[in-house]
Amino acid sequence: MSTKAYRILLFYKYVQIPDAEAFTAEHLQFCKELGIKGRILIADQGINGTLSGTTEQTDAYIAAMHAHPLFSDLLFKIDEVDEHAFQKIFVRYKKELVTLRYDKELNPNVDGGARLTPKQFHEKMQQDDVIILDGRSNYEFDLGHFHGAIKPDLKTFREFPEWIRSNLTEHKDKPILTYCTGGIRCEMLTAVLKNEGFNDVYQLDGGIVTYGKDPEVQGRGFDGNCYVFDERISVRINQTDEHTVVGECHHCETKTDRYINCADDTCHLQHLVCDKCEEEHSGYCSPACAEHDLTAAGSAG
Repeated sequence: MSTKAYRILLFYKYVQIPDAEAFTAEHLQFCKELGIKGRILIADQGINGTLSGTTEQTDAYIAAMHAHPLFSDLLFKIDEVDEHAFQKIFVRYKKELVTLRYDKELNPNVDGGARLTPKQFHEKMQQDDVIILDGRSNYEFDLGHFHGAIKPDLKTFREFPEWIRSNLTEHKDKPILTYCTGGIRCEMLTAVLKNEGFNDVYQLDGGIVTYGKDPEVQGRGFDGNCYVFDERISVRINQTDEHTVVGECHHCETKTDRYINCADDTCHLQHLVCDKCEEEHSGYCSPACAEHDLTAAGSAG
Protein backbone atom coordinates (compact mmCIF):
# COMPACT_ATOMS: atom_id res chain seq x y z
CA MET A 1 0.00 0.00 0.00
CA SER A 2 1.31 3.44 -0.97
CA THR A 3 2.31 5.96 1.67
CA LYS A 4 2.08 8.87 -0.79
CA ALA A 5 -0.86 11.22 -0.33
CA TYR A 6 -1.32 12.38 -3.93
CA ARG A 7 -1.63 10.91 -7.39
CA ILE A 8 -1.09 12.15 -10.93
CA LEU A 9 -3.49 10.97 -13.62
CA LEU A 10 -2.51 10.98 -17.29
CA PHE A 11 -5.25 10.15 -19.80
CA TYR A 12 -6.69 10.76 -23.25
CA LYS A 13 -9.30 9.38 -25.59
CA TYR A 14 -10.23 10.14 -29.16
CA VAL A 15 -14.04 10.14 -29.19
CA GLN A 16 -16.61 12.50 -30.72
CA ILE A 17 -17.97 14.79 -27.98
CA PRO A 18 -21.30 16.44 -28.84
CA ASP A 19 -21.26 20.18 -28.01
CA ALA A 20 -17.69 19.95 -26.73
CA GLU A 21 -17.55 23.63 -25.76
CA ALA A 22 -20.49 23.25 -23.36
CA PHE A 23 -18.95 20.04 -22.01
CA THR A 24 -15.72 21.96 -21.38
CA ALA A 25 -17.49 24.54 -19.21
CA GLU A 26 -19.31 21.84 -17.24
CA HIS A 27 -16.10 19.84 -16.79
CA LEU A 28 -14.20 22.87 -15.48
CA GLN A 29 -16.88 23.44 -12.85
CA PHE A 30 -16.80 19.76 -11.87
CA CYS A 31 -12.99 19.82 -11.48
CA LYS A 32 -13.14 22.96 -9.35
CA GLU A 33 -15.75 21.43 -7.06
CA LEU A 34 -13.65 18.28 -6.77
CA GLY A 35 -10.52 20.28 -5.92
CA ILE A 36 -8.20 18.64 -8.43
CA LYS A 37 -5.54 20.62 -10.30
CA GLY A 38 -4.02 20.18 -13.72
CA ARG A 39 -4.49 20.77 -17.42
CA ILE A 40 -7.29 19.22 -19.48
CA LEU A 41 -7.88 19.88 -23.18
CA ILE A 42 -11.22 19.08 -24.78
CA ALA A 43 -12.03 19.10 -28.49
CA ASP A 44 -14.84 17.84 -30.67
CA GLN A 45 -12.61 14.76 -31.24
CA GLY A 46 -11.92 13.89 -27.60
CA ILE A 47 -10.15 14.66 -24.32
CA ASN A 48 -6.52 14.86 -23.17
CA GLY A 49 -5.46 15.61 -19.61
CA THR A 50 -2.95 15.46 -16.81
CA LEU A 51 -4.14 16.26 -13.30
CA SER A 52 -3.15 15.80 -9.69
CA GLY A 53 -5.10 15.35 -6.47
CA THR A 54 -5.44 13.28 -3.34
CA THR A 55 -6.23 9.59 -3.63
CA GLU A 56 -9.87 10.36 -2.76
CA GLN A 57 -10.11 13.18 -5.32
CA THR A 58 -8.55 11.14 -8.12
CA ASP A 59 -10.69 8.12 -7.29
CA ALA A 60 -13.77 10.35 -7.52
CA TYR A 61 -12.61 11.76 -10.86
CA ILE A 62 -11.97 8.30 -12.32
CA ALA A 63 -15.36 7.05 -11.10
CA ALA A 64 -17.18 10.05 -12.57
CA MET A 65 -15.49 9.66 -15.94
CA HIS A 66 -16.16 5.92 -16.07
CA ALA A 67 -19.82 6.62 -15.29
CA HIS A 68 -20.02 8.82 -18.40
CA PRO A 69 -21.09 6.82 -21.50
CA LEU A 70 -18.37 8.39 -23.66
CA PHE A 71 -15.56 7.61 -21.23
CA SER A 72 -16.56 4.29 -19.64
CA ASP A 73 -13.39 2.67 -21.00
CA LEU A 74 -11.06 5.65 -20.43
CA LEU A 75 -7.58 4.42 -19.45
CA PHE A 76 -5.69 6.24 -16.71
CA LYS A 77 -1.94 6.14 -16.17
CA ILE A 78 -1.36 6.70 -12.46
CA ASP A 79 1.71 7.97 -10.60
CA GLU A 80 1.82 8.26 -6.82
CA VAL A 81 3.51 11.44 -5.56
CA ASP A 82 4.00 13.41 -2.34
CA GLU A 83 2.21 16.61 -3.38
CA HIS A 84 0.22 18.36 -6.10
CA ALA A 85 2.02 18.50 -9.46
CA PHE A 86 0.04 21.57 -10.55
CA GLN A 87 -0.87 24.89 -8.95
CA LYS A 88 -4.16 25.53 -10.77
CA ILE A 89 -6.85 23.79 -12.81
CA PHE A 90 -7.20 24.59 -16.52
CA VAL A 91 -9.91 23.02 -18.66
CA ARG A 92 -9.91 24.44 -22.17
CA TYR A 93 -11.60 23.84 -25.50
CA LYS A 94 -9.38 23.42 -28.58
CA LYS A 95 -10.17 22.82 -32.22
CA GLU A 96 -7.77 19.85 -32.25
CA LEU A 97 -6.47 17.70 -29.40
CA VAL A 98 -3.09 17.62 -31.11
CA THR A 99 -2.54 20.65 -33.32
CA LEU A 100 -1.77 19.29 -36.78
CA ARG A 101 -3.72 21.34 -39.36
CA TYR A 102 -3.42 18.44 -41.79
CA ASP A 103 -5.07 18.72 -45.22
CA LYS A 104 -7.21 15.67 -44.54
CA GLU A 105 -9.37 14.86 -41.51
CA LEU A 106 -7.99 11.77 -39.81
CA ASN A 107 -9.59 9.46 -37.26
CA PRO A 108 -6.80 7.86 -35.19
CA ASN A 109 -9.18 5.11 -34.00
CA VAL A 110 -9.42 3.88 -37.60
CA ASP A 111 -6.45 5.40 -39.44
CA GLY A 112 -3.64 4.90 -36.89
CA GLY A 113 -0.80 2.38 -36.92
CA ALA A 114 -0.70 -0.98 -35.14
CA ARG A 115 -0.21 -0.84 -31.38
CA LEU A 116 2.75 -2.55 -29.72
CA THR A 117 3.02 -3.54 -26.07
CA PRO A 118 6.25 -2.49 -24.31
CA LYS A 119 7.67 -6.01 -24.81
CA GLN A 120 6.75 -6.04 -28.52
CA PHE A 121 8.19 -2.54 -28.97
CA HIS A 122 11.46 -3.52 -27.25
CA GLU A 123 11.77 -6.63 -29.42
CA LYS A 124 11.03 -4.75 -32.64
CA MET A 125 13.61 -2.06 -31.77
CA GLN A 126 16.29 -4.75 -32.11
CA GLN A 127 15.60 -5.28 -35.82
CA ASP A 128 18.27 -3.98 -38.19
CA ASP A 129 15.99 -2.35 -40.74
CA VAL A 130 13.60 -0.58 -38.35
CA ILE A 131 13.24 3.22 -38.12
CA ILE A 132 12.49 4.55 -34.63
CA LEU A 133 10.77 7.92 -34.87
CA ASP A 134 10.36 10.24 -31.88
CA GLY A 135 6.98 11.99 -32.09
CA ARG A 136 7.85 14.80 -29.65
CA SER A 137 9.53 18.22 -29.69
CA ASN A 138 13.26 18.96 -29.55
CA TYR A 139 13.46 19.81 -25.85
CA GLU A 140 11.71 16.55 -24.95
CA PHE A 141 14.09 14.50 -27.11
CA ASP A 142 17.14 16.25 -25.64
CA LEU A 143 16.23 15.12 -22.13
CA GLY A 144 15.76 11.48 -23.11
CA HIS A 145 14.84 9.16 -25.98
CA PHE A 146 14.95 5.58 -27.17
CA HIS A 147 18.36 4.36 -28.21
CA GLY A 148 18.81 4.87 -31.96
CA ALA A 149 15.74 7.06 -32.38
CA ILE A 150 15.56 9.80 -35.01
CA LYS A 151 15.22 13.36 -33.76
CA PRO A 152 12.99 15.15 -36.31
CA ASP A 153 14.26 18.54 -35.06
CA LEU A 154 10.83 20.17 -35.08
CA LYS A 155 9.46 23.00 -32.98
CA THR A 156 5.78 22.10 -33.42
CA PHE A 157 3.86 18.91 -34.17
CA ARG A 158 2.19 20.46 -37.21
CA GLU A 159 5.58 20.42 -39.01
CA PHE A 160 5.55 16.60 -39.12
CA PRO A 161 3.75 16.04 -42.48
CA GLU A 162 6.26 18.18 -44.40
CA TRP A 163 9.19 16.65 -42.49
CA ILE A 164 7.96 13.16 -43.37
CA ARG A 165 7.73 14.06 -47.06
CA SER A 166 11.23 15.57 -47.04
CA ASN A 167 13.02 12.95 -44.94
CA LEU A 168 11.26 9.58 -44.98
CA THR A 169 9.80 9.10 -48.46
CA GLU A 170 12.62 6.78 -49.56
CA HIS A 171 11.97 4.51 -46.54
CA LYS A 172 8.36 3.59 -47.26
CA ASP A 173 9.28 -0.11 -47.36
CA LYS A 174 10.79 -0.12 -43.83
CA PRO A 175 8.99 -0.70 -40.53
CA ILE A 176 8.55 2.56 -38.61
CA LEU A 177 8.17 2.60 -34.82
CA THR A 178 6.76 5.77 -33.30
CA TYR A 179 6.58 6.83 -29.67
CA CYS A 180 5.64 9.85 -27.55
CA THR A 181 5.02 10.60 -23.87
CA GLY A 182 1.60 9.06 -23.28
CA GLY A 183 0.55 7.92 -26.74
CA ILE A 184 -1.77 10.65 -27.97
CA ARG A 185 0.59 12.24 -30.50
CA CYS A 186 1.52 8.86 -32.02
CA GLU A 187 -2.14 8.09 -32.61
CA MET A 188 -2.18 11.02 -35.03
CA LEU A 189 1.42 10.66 -36.26
CA THR A 190 0.88 7.06 -37.38
CA ALA A 191 -2.35 8.08 -39.10
CA VAL A 192 -0.39 10.72 -41.03
CA LEU A 193 2.34 8.21 -41.95
CA LYS A 194 -0.21 5.73 -43.27
CA ASN A 195 -1.99 8.45 -45.23
CA GLU A 196 1.38 9.44 -46.74
CA GLY A 197 1.86 5.91 -48.08
CA PHE A 198 3.75 4.13 -45.29
CA ASN A 199 2.26 0.72 -44.60
CA ASP A 200 4.46 -0.89 -41.93
CA VAL A 201 3.72 1.60 -39.14
CA TYR A 202 3.58 0.99 -35.38
CA GLN A 203 2.99 2.98 -32.21
CA LEU A 204 4.07 2.30 -28.63
CA ASP A 205 0.76 1.71 -26.88
CA GLY A 206 0.54 3.94 -23.81
CA GLY A 207 3.72 5.81 -24.71
CA ILE A 208 6.98 6.15 -22.81
CA VAL A 209 5.18 6.41 -19.47
CA THR A 210 3.64 2.94 -19.83
CA TYR A 211 6.92 1.54 -21.15
CA GLY A 212 8.74 2.66 -17.99
CA LYS A 213 6.20 0.95 -15.74
CA ASP A 214 6.21 -2.39 -17.54
CA PRO A 215 7.52 -5.01 -15.07
CA GLU A 216 9.17 -7.11 -17.76
CA VAL A 217 10.84 -4.46 -19.93
CA GLN A 218 11.51 -2.03 -17.04
CA GLY A 219 12.18 0.85 -19.42
CA ARG A 220 15.18 -0.89 -20.98
CA GLY A 221 16.43 0.81 -24.14
CA PHE A 222 15.36 4.31 -23.11
CA ASP A 223 18.30 6.67 -22.61
CA GLY A 224 17.94 9.63 -20.24
CA ASN A 225 14.70 10.82 -18.64
CA CYS A 226 11.22 11.55 -19.96
CA TYR A 227 9.91 15.11 -20.09
CA VAL A 228 6.48 15.42 -18.44
CA PHE A 229 4.10 18.36 -18.48
CA ASP A 230 3.77 19.02 -14.77
CA GLU A 231 5.99 20.40 -12.05
CA ARG A 232 8.13 17.25 -11.94
CA ILE A 233 9.37 18.07 -15.48
CA SER A 234 11.67 15.03 -15.59
CA VAL A 235 10.96 11.39 -14.66
CA ARG A 236 13.14 8.31 -14.88
CA ILE A 237 12.02 5.61 -17.34
CA ASN A 238 14.82 3.03 -17.47
CA GLN A 239 14.60 1.23 -14.14
CA THR A 240 17.63 -1.02 -14.84
CA ASP A 241 21.33 -0.44 -14.19
CA GLU A 242 21.55 0.68 -17.85
CA HIS A 243 19.96 4.04 -16.93
CA THR A 244 21.98 6.98 -18.26
CA VAL A 245 21.79 10.78 -18.35
CA VAL A 246 21.90 12.13 -21.91
CA GLY A 247 20.81 15.75 -21.44
CA GLU A 248 23.59 18.32 -21.86
CA CYS A 249 23.98 21.62 -20.06
CA HIS A 250 23.03 24.56 -22.30
CA HIS A 251 26.25 26.34 -21.28
CA CYS A 252 29.01 23.75 -20.75
CA GLU A 253 27.57 20.49 -22.18
CA THR A 254 28.01 18.64 -18.89
CA LYS A 255 25.50 15.80 -18.60
CA THR A 256 22.39 16.89 -16.69
CA ASP A 257 18.67 16.13 -16.47
CA ARG A 258 17.61 19.47 -14.92
CA TYR A 259 15.46 21.91 -16.87
CA ILE A 260 14.97 25.53 -15.72
CA ASN A 261 13.30 28.58 -17.25
CA CYS A 262 15.52 31.52 -18.18
CA ALA A 263 15.40 34.13 -15.40
CA ASP A 264 14.66 36.90 -17.92
CA ASP A 265 10.88 37.46 -17.86
CA THR A 266 10.87 38.31 -21.59
CA CYS A 267 12.57 35.01 -22.45
CA HIS A 268 11.77 32.15 -20.03
CA LEU A 269 13.52 29.72 -22.40
CA GLN A 270 13.37 26.28 -20.86
CA HIS A 271 16.90 24.92 -21.00
CA LEU A 272 18.98 22.14 -19.51
CA VAL A 273 21.53 23.39 -16.99
CA CYS A 274 23.94 21.89 -14.48
CA ASP A 275 24.11 23.18 -10.88
CA LYS A 276 27.40 25.00 -11.45
CA CYS A 277 26.22 26.89 -14.55
CA GLU A 278 22.87 27.80 -13.01
CA GLU A 279 24.75 29.57 -10.24
CA GLU A 280 27.41 31.02 -12.51
CA HIS A 281 24.89 32.41 -15.02
CA SER A 282 22.28 33.32 -12.38
CA GLY A 283 19.63 31.29 -14.20
CA TYR A 284 19.94 33.17 -17.50
CA CYS A 285 20.18 31.24 -20.76
CA SER A 286 22.49 33.83 -22.37
CA PRO A 287 24.54 36.98 -21.62
CA ALA A 288 21.98 38.92 -23.68
CA CYS A 289 19.17 37.92 -21.31
CA ALA A 290 21.27 38.83 -18.26
CA GLU A 291 22.07 42.20 -19.83
CA HIS A 292 18.43 42.78 -20.75
CA ASP A 293 17.30 42.18 -17.17
CA LEU A 294 20.07 44.41 -15.81
CA THR A 295 19.10 47.21 -18.21
CA ALA A 296 15.40 46.83 -17.36
CA ALA A 297 16.17 46.98 -13.63
CA GLY A 298 18.25 50.12 -14.19
CA SER A 299 15.45 51.78 -16.16
CA ALA A 300 12.93 50.94 -13.46
CA GLY A 301 15.20 52.41 -10.84
